Amino acid sequence: MTADHLGNPKNAAQFNAQSDNIFGRIASRYDVLCDFFSLGIHRLWKRKVARAIAEQEWTTLLDAAAGTGDVILKIAQLNGFKNHQRVIVSDISPEMLAIAKRRANGLFSNLDFQILDAHNLDEILSNSVDLYSISLGLKICDRHRVFKEAMRVLRPGGRFISLEASNIPWAWVHRLYLGYMQLCMPFIGWLATGGDASAYQYLLKGVQGFPTAEKIAFELTQFGYEKVSFERLTFGIVAIHIAHKPQ
Repeated sequence: MTADHLGNPKNAAQFNAQSDNIFGRIASRYDVLCDFFSLGIHRLWKRKVARAIAEQEWTTLLDAAAGTGDVILKIAQLNGFKNHQRVIVSDISPEMLAIAKRRANGLFSNLDFQILDAHNLDEILSNSVDLYSISLGLKICDRHRVFKEAMRVLRPGGRFISLEASNIPWAWVHRLYLGYMQLCMPFIGWLATGGDASAYQYLLKGVQGFPTAEKIAFELTQFGYEKVSFERLTFGIVAIHIAHKPQ
């Protein structure tokens, strides 16, 4: 695990996909796990970020850490895909990506499913993507490497959009929320994953250790992004960040 100049871990969940194939093991139960942990609210968050993506002008979209394809399918439901648009749906887990492909069910010829590591997108050319999105994946990544790779593959003027854990601005409410997660997540996670403890431990660490929305916005500017903005959802449990690669 690496740390930034403030001493904070850049991989909030302390997760290493090379040593633990947790998402392969829980792929078939992942959506149920999200429903349990968020009480179903993650569906509203993903619809919101899908709408933000659909409203942008783009020809090539790279959705990193796409998981079971929730966001991409919601974009399709909201707006469909135009003939000239291409979507690269990527994830490091073949099992998760297989579910995304099955859910799409061959309906959209625009979708290109690729097994890719968000840390090293060697298969994607530099300056080739109009819009880069990642939803609820930064907490289990070295986010600085992700910011750097996203900057590389984006075209000048391209946009970075993320949906990720954030902070409730009222400190006492945020502490209550973290207390709820600490108490309830192990039990809920144990039930939803059939007793696979590492699944909910990573997610709990990721929520507890992820920086504030302000800190993520600052980090994005440090990596050269401009026009950085964010919007908190559900009191700040998560936030949508939008940033631009300079022209």
